[in-house]
Amino acid sequence: MEYTVKKLAQMAGVSPRTLRYYDEIGILKPARKNSSGYRIYGPEEVDRLQQILFYRELGLSLNSIKNILNSPDFNELEALKEHHEKLLEKREQLNLLIENVSKTILSKERSIDMSDKEKFEGFKKKLIEDNEKKYGKEIREKYGEETVEKSNEKLLDMTQEEYDKLTSLEREFRETLSEAFKTGNPAGELAQKTADLHRQWLNYYWDNYDKEAHAGLCQMYIDDERFKAYYDKEQPGTAEFLRDAVLVYIGMK
Repeated sequence: MEYTVKKLAQMAGVSPRTLRYYDEIGILKPARKNSSGYRIYGPEEVDRLQQILFYRELGLSLNSIKNILNSPDFNELEALKEHHEKLLEKREQLNLLIENVSKTILSKERSIDMSDKEKFEGFKKKLIEDNEKKYGKEIREKYGEETVEKSNEKLLDMTQEEYDKLTSLEREFRETLSEAFKTGNPAGELAQKTADLHRQWLNYYWDNYDKEAHAGLCQMYIDDERFKAYYDKEQPGTAEFLRDAVLVYIGMK
């Protein structure tokens, strides 16, 4: 069966503009154009759109999806199996959050005690899952399975107070880094405060602080495009600035 832009958009739950944009960037080309110049999509394009939407649901960028789908090693069946596995993981996470909310409601309605750990279990597991999805492979290759698992366990065992401090610290770190970057001086007071805040943040995840590991992590923020994009999103060059500030902080520059 064939579809126009309008019909395919309606069926897939996206806008016609989205399909036209996908055509423009080359991620989803129509099978052909009819005599009136309208884009026409066939079975292959429908399947490809499904794959695109699956990957988008998993948080991948359009550029990453395009590279995956255009790879000569791309296998549609294997991709579907991977999607299925990831969606099951996502469902499990949602079920955990739903259970967490249900317990909280019961605790409020019936005055049932709920431990601080239970209150935040779903959120902490989601944080771990998000980190694993984005950076798990690289972190495990760099620091090893045991180190990463210990870090995850440490996060799960945090009390409500510790978790609140962690999120507050992370927010303060980002804000201070943004202001420090504007000074252009990695050795300045604000930059060194940023480096210290980053060390404090790491201590929530690491068993023992290590200066060389701190420097190596900040270098990875530059070498890995995803980390670099995260830090450079608002102010390009921020990842390198943080690395330089940390090198000064630990006495390696």
